[in-house]
Amino acid sequence: MTNKAFLIKTFGCQMNDRDSEIMAQLLGEAGYIETSEMEQADLIILNTCSIRAKAEQKVMSLLGVLRKHKKRKPHLKICVAGCVAQQEGQEIIRRMNHVDLVIGTQSIYQIVDLLDNLNDHSVATGLEDDYIIPSFIPNLKPKGKNSDSPEVFRKFLTIMQGCNNYCSYCVVPYTRGREISRTVNDIIEEAHALVDAGVQEITLLGQNVNSYGQTNAVTESPQNYTFADLLREVAQIDGLKRLRFTTSNPKDLSDDLMSCFAEIDILCKQFHLPVQSGSNNVLSAMHRKYTRELYLEKVAALRKYCPEIALTTDVIVGFPGETDEDFEQTMSLLEEVQYHGSYSFKYSDRPGTRSQHFENKVAEEVKAKRLARFQSRQDEITMLHNRNYVGNVYPVMIERNEAEKMVARTASNLLVHFSDLSSCNVAGDIVPALITHAGQHSLQGELHQKKD
Repeated sequence: MTNKAFLIKTFGCQMNDRDSEIMAQLLGEAGYIETSEMEQADLIILNTCSIRAKAEQKVMSLLGVLRKHKKRKPHLKICVAGCVAQQEGQEIIRRMNHVDLVIGTQSIYQIVDLLDNLNDHSVATGLEDDYIIPSFIPNLKPKGKNSDSPEVFRKFLTIMQGCNNYCSYCVVPYTRGREISRTVNDIIEEAHALVDAGVQEITLLGQNVNSYGQTNAVTESPQNYTFADLLREVAQIDGLKRLRFTTSNPKDLSDDLMSCFAEIDILCKQFHLPVQSGSNNVLSAMHRKYTRELYLEKVAALRKYCPEIALTTDVIVGFPGETDEDFEQTMSLLEEVQYHGSYSFKYSDRPGTRSQHFENKVAEEVKAKRLARFQSRQDEITMLHNRNYVGNVYPVMIERNEAEKMVARTASNLLVHFSDLSSCNVAGDIVPALITHAGQHSLQGELHQKKD
């Protein structure tokens, strides 16, 4: 056993957050002690994202800082994990020779063995098409009213990894491999373990959860078992209060899955459905495998099943070849759908993708103007949606109730800040909130007392 201290810094998406939790548990079981202070750490892991250039640049900048840190502390071990590690591999060692270990996305479960058998500049970045996601049960202590951990009420649960869509701009198939689904038994066992430990809300994670089970056998389950079937099964776990999932590809969105929003009481009425562009020309160049018209049909069907559903999306502006007319199509889609919120970005070339080699790149100043216009209009629409909450009562889940601050979250994923406090509520409790004010990114409210 070791008593060395470790620090994990996570960049990027929720998948990376979950991978960091897995590595932290494995290290803890091997005797490492987690710290939040860089100066105390004997091992620093950067769990990286390469979806966008900016995230990768942050990692490289921090590695430059760590070079100086390691000179002051020679025994410090530095590990790069995640998508940048998978993408760059040995190149990271070449550029940053103070890095001791590079771990790809399919190797995180071997982190302890890799550290125990560390050679100079070890690299573990193999990607196997027949990779099986290991069974993994979170080691969470049961939490109760006296808990000092405000985060245990909500956890991510990975149900699949990788992607088979090969969108022309996306690195995921190259950094996380082909699409692989976990077995139903492993998922349900982990979900039960989470709820038994006090978790109130679970988010099912995958690059494209809609295609769960389509590309490899989901063992010990009925034939043609779907993601909708999995949602229904997880939702039946006694004690679970809220259920979410992310992310979805519109091309695989079935009526059966959409109907879950009407059927499953604990399934949060909020859906993230990336569109990326409102132009069929751009969608085709992106290799998204759906059209604007099909996307809008899915949106209409979702709202038929669940009129109150809060829709969010992803948008890329300035994709190679995007004309002014193409961008106007994206703006008109925004007007038609009226998203509650969106994550929008300027296109950037990613290594190894087909779009990296496309001609007709859009100038940076044009991309910046288009992004600013899209975000400005989205902010206006979001504010209109938020104002509709004012004066109404909603069930909200407490996230923090400490230091004279109480914060909760609606099922539609909006934060609510309370002006009054409650000493009897803890993280994970669901309470009624009267919304009194709407801001751009959150709401304000007060605990609603039912009148006799």
